[in-house]
Amino acid sequence: MPKIVPNNLIIDLRTLIEQSRSQLRRNVNQNMVLLYWHIGTRIRAEILANKRADYGKRLIPKIAAELAFDYGRGFSERNVSNMVRFGEVFVDIQILQNLSAKLSWSHFVEIIYRKDPLERDFYAQMAALEGWGVRILKERIGTLLFERTAISKKPEATIALELEQMKQGKPVPTDFLFRDPYILDFLELQDTYSEKDLENAILLEMERFLLEFLAHKTAPSGCSRWGLGLRLWLVRNVFL
Repeated sequence: MPKIVPNNLIIDLRTLIEQSRSQLRRNVNQNMVLLYWHIGTRIRAEILANKRADYGKRLIPKIAAELAFDYGRGFSERNVSNMVRFGEVFVDIQILQNLSAKLSWSHFVEIIYRKDPLERDFYAQMAALEGWGVRILKERIGTLLFERTAISKKPEATIALELEQMKQGKPVPTDFLFRDPYILDFLELQDTYSEKDLENAILLEMERFLLEFLAHKTAPSGCSRWGLGLRLWLVRNVFL
């Protein structure tokens, strides 16, 4: 007797439900991030309009108390202060709309207190592009990824241009990637590597992998000659 409910039907229905839930979570996150930006921008405008240095310090706790009473702990004094800072450092709503589709409020809280605008932009764009979770973002900031990338040594105008190109979907510059501490550790390089060091490290890793693969086949005598020939082939075909 056939099953009343076929297995493939249940699988399809579960997939639809999970997809809908995932989309709903993304929509809620994006709406919340944009709401916090609007709140922060509005409070900041009020503070600036008053033109008194101590006004903001007195205003934010009172606003937080009012909002927390009505809407819960998401409007604590600390979080309202985060919103004001958020509105201060992210001024382009179009860019923010794109980022908020991929980054959570917790991502933005980690980014907004970086002092260098280019550094903030770098971490926001890389987190969105690479799909970093909050924990990974904290690790990248903690290991000074921005400072360790070659791009951080370039003129500010050049950095800004390359970040703008990333926003437009163009390929990520290799300068953004090859000082990632995880890549450096994998290639056994130090922060002060040269381009030649990088080329040699990649060659060695590729050579090691291919020789290990060939070892499972019928390897001829004189494997060192294989290694030399393989290295020459890699130089000619990969780096030239």
